[in-house]
Amino acid sequence: MAAWSERLAGVRGVLLDISGVLHDSGEGGGGRVPIPGSVEALARLKRSQLKVRFCTNESQKSRGDLVGLLRHMGFDISEGEVTAPAPATCLILKERGLRPHLLIHDGIRSEFAQIDTSNPNCVVIADAGESFSYQNMNKAFQVLMELDNPVLISLGKGRYYKETSGLMLDVGAYTKALEYACGIKAEVVGKPAPGYFQSALQEMGVESHEAIMIGDDIVGDVGGAQRCGMRALQVRTGKFRPSDEHHPEVKADGYVDNLAEAVDLLLQYAHQ
Repeated sequence: MAAWSERLAGVRGVLLDISGVLHDSGEGGGGRVPIPGSVEALARLKRSQLKVRFCTNESQKSRGDLVGLLRHMGFDISEGEVTAPAPATCLILKERGLRPHLLIHDGIRSEFAQIDTSNPNCVVIADAGESFSYQNMNKAFQVLMELDNPVLISLGKGRYYKETSGLMLDVGAYTKALEYACGIKAEVVGKPAPGYFQSALQEMGVESHEAIMIGDDIVGDVGGAQRCGMRALQVRTGKFRPSDEHHPEVKADGYVDNLAEAVDLLLQYAHQ
């Protein structure tokens, strides 16, 4: 692997995942705790000349609630710096005249308050947590099967994520079940969808070759970013597993122990 000076040269913008990079989640998304060194690392990064934006698939809390929690933990972050799937999905629904049946967590229901949900002509699925019951999954299935041209929109495509109590199934597993049962392909709003990364880059104001993604998901964060022409680092925190470094299809541009190490390297080499 090339030296860090070569791998990080010319970076002008940094996209940061949140869960597993800044903090670990407690059970049910509560009791979130900062990963050691991450608060200080973010502060150092934001004092530098590098542009910073947060790119998350968080779909259990509204963007405002998420930012409030992060600020309470000590992170320097504002709502306008966060690219999140729920607001992006609302824009799509309005643009296309879609009326969703919502299979989502109550924590983000407020994001859809201005969306017409009468007589649904699509299904929106997110990380619904305990709401992923047989009854709720079957209702989403029934709505899709009654449509001539079923539309399924998934907020992210993650397989699992990490809470302090262990690994938890993510929305991607449930999306796949509906895809299989209905014989359709979901539209993904969130990582690793290329359009989601491109939106974050546009909001940050940098080209893909000038940006680097830092995340804990080898497929969603690293692979998704690299397919958009970005560089990507994987942190050995969050849901990282040692086998990720030997993934058969995705190879990160570098592996770091945590965000603090990534920031050390970026501040040393990015401007070369």
